[in-house]
Amino acid sequence: MITGVSERYARSLFELARDEDALAATEADLGRFAELLDGSEDLKRLISSPVFSADDQFRAVSVILDKAGFKGLVANFLRVVAQNRRLFAVPGIIEAFRRIAAEARGEVSADVVSAHALSAAQEKELKAALKGVVGKDVAFNLTVDPSILGGLVVRVGSRQIDTSLKTKLNSLKLALKEVG
Repeated sequence: MITGVSERYARSLFELARDEDALAATEADLGRFAELLDGSEDLKRLISSPVFSADDQFRAVSVILDKAGFKGLVANFLRVVAQNRRLFAVPGIIEAFRRIAAEARGEVSADVVSAHALSAAQEKELKAALKGVVGKDVAFNLTVDPSILGGLVVRVGSRQIDTSLKTKLNSLKLALKEVG
């Protein structure tokens, strides 16, 4: 969820990365950190729990960053965020940074949920289809959610296209209740 705090931090990071000509590297490092976050309940708890002090969060994040090989701008940025007790905002910061970077490249950002991982060919086809709909290049954040059973849920700005099998089955179930 993007909040005002997330937006401000993301904008600051974007400006620093642009000034250092490190936008692509920064975006890649944020993506790697997002993957670490998605894969670790302990890390999620560390960044979201108010039980941990700023010093505890700073020390823990520093160890994680060092062990994962993070250096430079993103590592320093995440340490500052930890010192300022804003780690809870990191997922929103990453999301806002991706959106800001996409806008700077002339792209539109989209969130895509699929039942399974897409192949490179499917991703390319989806990008082409979305470009045809919105008229701009589309950068998307792909999330896998097996509970949708099949199809896709695509959000571009305020528009949502839901072709998931779960939604279709729920609609059919509702229609059958109305008939019977």
